[in-house]
Amino acid sequence: MKFIREPIKSKKLWIVLGILFLLSFPWYLPAGSYEPLIYGIPYWAWIVLIVSIAISATLTFAIKNLWITDEDDSDGEENSPWNKN
Repeated sequence: MKFIREPIKSKKLWIVLGILFLLSFPWYLPAGSYEPLIYGIPYWAWIVLIVSIAISATLTFAIKNLWITDEDDSDGEENSPWNKN
């Protein structure tokens, strides 16, 4: 039996990505604010950069750990919890 699981069906992943997407736009900060400057870069730019890194890390985690295809069965066939027959 082939078991294929895709991260697109994970509700938790969509919730996390939605929160990170909302945080990636600095709409919640006061308009026109840019101080304090950190290494010459406004604080809101650091927030956007950190959230962008978090989105990348979340997507990488999802691809590596939540995406199970039939190709993965050939690599870890003995250790896979989905192959208990």
